[in-house]
Amino acid sequence: MIVDVVIPALDEEQALPEVLREIPASIVRQVVVADNGSTDRTAEVARAAGAVVVSEPERGYGAACLTALAYLRSDPPDVVVFLDGDHSDYPQEIGDLLAPIASGVASLVIGSRARGRAESGSLTSPQRVGNAIACAGLKVLYGVRYTDLGPFRAITWQELGWLGMVDRNFGWTVEMQIKAARAATPYVEVPVSYRNRIGVSKVSGTLRGSVSAGVKILWLLGKYAWPTP
Repeated sequence: MIVDVVIPALDEEQALPEVLREIPASIVRQVVVADNGSTDRTAEVARAAGAVVVSEPERGYGAACLTALAYLRSDPPDVVVFLDGDHSDYPQEIGDLLAPIASGVASLVIGSRARGRAESGSLTSPQRVGNAIACAGLKVLYGVRYTDLGPFRAITWQELGWLGMVDRNFGWTVEMQIKAARAATPYVEVPVSYRNRIGVSKVSGTLRGSVSAGVKILWLLGKYAWPTP
C-alpha cells in the first residue's frame, strides 16, 4: 500500500521534530504537515525534517486536514493516516492501524486511546466524558460501537472520497465516524498508546476549546441523524 501521513499543526515547533523522527519511513511514502497559521517555526522545522508543508491560515483542525488532502489529490495514496503533531500519539503504531486495511477487514481504522495504554494525565476529564457521550450517541443514533474519537486513524483514499468530508474545525473526527456509519463503511478500532503532549492542547487545554468542541460534536450527531427535508 502507498501510505501518506497528514499532520495538522498549530505552533508545534517543539513537538514536531520528535513526531516526524518516530514515523516509520519503511511504510510511509510522505508526510504532509498542514501549518494552521502557526506563529512559531512549525513550518521550518517540519521542512527540515523532510515533511511537505502546506499552509492553511484559517484556524481549524478540519480546515488543515482538508488543505492537506487537496495537496494529495494530484498523486493520491492508497491510505491516509491522520496523526497529531503534539507528540501525544505513538507514530511507531502506524503499522497497527494499517494491518486491518491491508488484510481487507476494514476501510476505516480508529486508534482507541480508551482501549490502549494512556499515560497518567494524558487524557483530561473533559476528554474522557466527551468521548463517552459522543460514542454513546454514535451507538444510539447510528448503530456503531466506538470507544474513542481519537485523531490517530487510518482510512483508504477511496473511502475518504466517498465520505465527502466538509467540517473545518472541531467536528472533523466525529463527522468521519458518522458518515462512515451512514455509508456502512467497514471499520475497526485498535488499541493505541497515548502520552502527555508537548505543549498545551488547543482544544482540551482551554475551557473555551473544550466547550466549543463538545457543542460541535453534539450538533453534528443530531445533524446527520435525520434526512435533510
